[in-house]
Amino acid sequence: MRGGTKISAFGTSNLISHLRINHAESYERFVQQSNEKKQSPAGQKQTTQMQMTLKESNEKRQKYTKDHPRAKAINRKIIECIALDNQPFSIVQDAGFTKLVEFLEPRFTMPSRRYLTDVCLPELHRVVYSHVEKLIAEAVSISFTTDIWSSSVSQVSMLSLTAQWLDNDFVLKKSVLHSQECRGSHTAEAIASAFEGMFETWKIPKENVHVVVRDNARNIAKAASEFGVPSLPCMAHTLQLAVNGGALSQRSIADALAVGRRVVGHFKHSPLAYSRFEDIQKNSKCQ
Repeated sequence: MRGGTKISAFGTSNLISHLRINHAESYERFVQQSNEKKQSPAGQKQTTQMQMTLKESNEKRQKYTKDHPRAKAINRKIIECIALDNQPFSIVQDAGFTKLVEFLEPRFTMPSRRYLTDVCLPELHRVVYSHVEKLIAEAVSISFTTDIWSSSVSQVSMLSLTAQWLDNDFVLKKSVLHSQECRGSHTAEAIASAFEGMFETWKIPKENVHVVVRDNARNIAKAASEFGVPSLPCMAHTLQLAVNGGALSQRSIADALAVGRRVVGHFKHSPLAYSRFEDIQKNSKCQ
């Protein structure tokens, strides 16, 4: 009944031929049901779906263009990943990252570093800037923290400005508005001028400033006064200065810290001493 002993003959064609030759009535019912199924909307839908599947299978072999919505969405996620995790733009050239993205979406073409910096980053900045600007415009009173700090990777001084405020639902919001290079001498006039540029960029009137929290440096305190906004020294910074001053004024503590620094420096600069000290620690744990 299957139409032979070969596996290639185990299809439906031989079975239909058997019905047509030996079971005429069953064959007529089969033909009638097949015609009804083809003429029904469900049958037409199934045929359309099969055609779309073939079309989609061909499209999957083609790479996305840069203007494709899917490619744009992936580019946005990549630039967000770089911004949120503080990753270098060279990550798009790393073998592991490129293989991961290619595995998740084979049709995607990894963008170049230049495309990220010239296209993707400005787009992300515009979106974030508009969102934060809208939130700040709705705030009645805003507090700020500011500080001048040095970069750990280069000899560059940075001046930062962070805003905190309550929204209409009394939910605390926080945003780093600015972090710009502070070149030249850190005079009060230079810092005040930088403050003026920051506040003009975000369209924040001085009347909406509740207080600017700063460190105890005279130049930044004078800059806030010249700029015309109320400011207060940071309590944590003041407490730290008091503790350090009180502790280091005692000769015994100062000597103990000096000895500790020399011990740490010895093991840090001597791989042999470090390995021996590590062996001693492991043996003491075993005992």
